[in-house]
Amino acid sequence: MPPGTRRPHICVASAPFAGKTPAPNRNLPVAEPANTLRIALPKGSLQEPTLHLLAKAGFHVYSSSRGLRPSSDDEELDIFMIRAQEIGSYIDDGFLDCGITGYDWVYENRADLEDLAELPYSRATVRPTRWVLVVPEDSPIRKVEDLEGKRIATEAVGITKRYLESKGVTADIEFSWGATEVKVPDLVDAIVDVTETGSSLRANKLRIVDELLVSFPHFFASKEAFADPWKRQKMERMVLMIQAALAARDKVGLKLNLPEKSLPKVLERLPSLRRPTVSSLAEAGWVAVETIIDESAVRHLVPDLKELGAEGIIEYPLNKIVS
Repeated sequence: MPPGTRRPHICVASAPFAGKTPAPNRNLPVAEPANTLRIALPKGSLQEPTLHLLAKAGFHVYSSSRGLRPSSDDEELDIFMIRAQEIGSYIDDGFLDCGITGYDWVYENRADLEDLAELPYSRATVRPTRWVLVVPEDSPIRKVEDLEGKRIATEAVGITKRYLESKGVTADIEFSWGATEVKVPDLVDAIVDVTETGSSLRANKLRIVDELLVSFPHFFASKEAFADPWKRQKMERMVLMIQAALAARDKVGLKLNLPEKSLPKVLERLPSLRRPTVSSLAEAGWVAVETIIDESAVRHLVPDLKELGAEGIIEYPLNKIVS
């Protein structure tokens, strides 16, 4: 599958998969019946960005640093904090109804899930997670074919195996429990690791040979939960609000009063999600203008508006934008 490709849902091969992440402990209680949605949220590096996003969407989750069963202000949610690597498997096995986790880990485990939405946020930036094939800067390996018969360390054994198969390359792939970057070149010839910016790899004098997979978090559901009318509606409503929170990210509202004669020039300069709202003021010859713009544009735009005679300019934050 080409990097960055999105799929409506992910199909599972009937045969067991040798590269699958070790199966998590299954000692979870039996799912409660009606009007409770059992949802998993990622514990670890994605935890704080996910909780912040949910709060912006209107779902406040209260979790301690070690809490695995947080509470929320939505009584219909039964929440589990679980490692992102395991969430897809728990949903696929029917222990959970849905969850937010990286597309990469669902692809890694070949979980057969419904993909309700891609959620473009990440642990450190707004960039996607990238799984990359990496070697030391001075390595003679320049392309994937140079890894024939070599040794590769990675946490994403399944992703790596499928990538090498697509390239017709046979190599020894070993599971890495962490600190993968330190294993080249003394222990292995190459690694497949995750990055957002590549800065850590460069700092460790490592070079990217190729990109295997691009991944954002997604909102996934089990087939069974998706077929349940109440659960499906609950999940779709959650997704709507989460997407609205993401749409409002880095945007602000702008209000101003303006001499009507300056309106054409202002409209030429004013970027907007939609055409701005313009209404007449009580004082003849003046109008009020309201719009939504990128926050980064404000510092350039406000001085221009002031020069055109704008007064009472107000910038205000946004939590959600529903298209």
